[in-house]
Amino acid sequence: MSDRAPQWVERRLPTEESSQLIDLVRDIAQREIAPRAAEEEEAGRFPREVFTLLSESGLLGLPYDSEHGGGDQPYEVYLQVLEELSAARLTIGLGVSVHSLACHALAGYGTKEQRTEHLPAMLSGGLLGAYCLSEPASGSDAASLRTKAVRDGDDWVVTGTKAWITHGGIADFYTVLARTGVEGPRGITAFLVPGDAAGLSAAVPEKKMGMKGSPTAQLHFDGVRVPDARRLGDEGQGFAIALSALDSGRLGIAACAIGVAQAALNEALGYATGRKQFGRPIADFQGLRFMLADMATRIEAGRALYLEAARLRDAGRPFSRQAAMAKLFCTDAAMQVTVDAVQVLGGYGYTQDFPVERLMREAKVLQIVEGTNQIQRMVIARHLAGPESR
Repeated sequence: MSDRAPQWVERRLPTEESSQLIDLVRDIAQREIAPRAAEEEEAGRFPREVFTLLSESGLLGLPYDSEHGGGDQPYEVYLQVLEELSAARLTIGLGVSVHSLACHALAGYGTKEQRTEHLPAMLSGGLLGAYCLSEPASGSDAASLRTKAVRDGDDWVVTGTKAWITHGGIADFYTVLARTGVEGPRGITAFLVPGDAAGLSAAVPEKKMGMKGSPTAQLHFDGVRVPDARRLGDEGQGFAIALSALDSGRLGIAACAIGVAQAALNEALGYATGRKQFGRPIADFQGLRFMLADMATRIEAGRALYLEAARLRDAGRPFSRQAAMAKLFCTDAAMQVTVDAVQVLGGYGYTQDFPVERLMREAKVLQIVEGTNQIQRMVIARHLAGPESR
């Protein structure tokens, strides 16, 4: 409808290297991701070749040390890369975030030998990871998980089912949380499980409202043997490892949400400045101008919130509360912005001829994954007022 090209987000980046990195990401997004996003999402096609390209370009290990193939980038930069990728296609941005989450336990809690053996392939060797915490009966109450790992000599035998696993069935490795001891959070241990392990199988992927190109599936562990050399951290430390990963992962989801919202705003602006009614562009009408202003304000506020949390993390300061706030605000903002974008386009917004209906469907899942927004409110309130009375 409009010849008006969307404007790139003006970013304040800490170094010239990070500015060049964003330029590289934008080039890949425009050439390799965005042109096929709608068609491949509709077909439910997972673009593994794009993840291979991202790995070859050094974009799958950005926040990790270069000693093991990472990019040595601060979270402040890494999250803005996720935002750019998600604006082009959420399946890619969220997939990179999940991969980074899957690497967290090994990078942060693995032994020197484990990191040397496994991290290079995970960060820059073309492998793709997944993170296995949730179960059919254990979602928000993650500490009640039932998947068990029983010691058998130098191995652990893992039995149980994980649910809602992004990249389930196609990942090369899984970071798996399993019960090795007492009930509750103190009896959980983390393991690094190869994707081709005997006894590991995936169910048929879920039929989802959006993100159809990203497989989400249950994983079944039928006596999967995992060497103790693949145990990450100490026995019983798994839940603490999981929580530390989720704090960082929530920032990834926040950045993905702002990317989706920015894409929706760009579409709405392009349409509103090109579509004419009553002899002038509909962007001239105050009611619509105010909608666009509110959309842009939500996006800018969300971006500032996730970047502030990232800077706290980069400085080694506590950021759990800010991560929960960023995840909550950014994903709610994305939902509202995408709904408004559909409204700006009117009847066209409800059709698949324009991307805003897909963006709206995709935004919804971001309010759910890696801790629902109700859980984020509980986390924030605990930081403010302390634990709930029992």
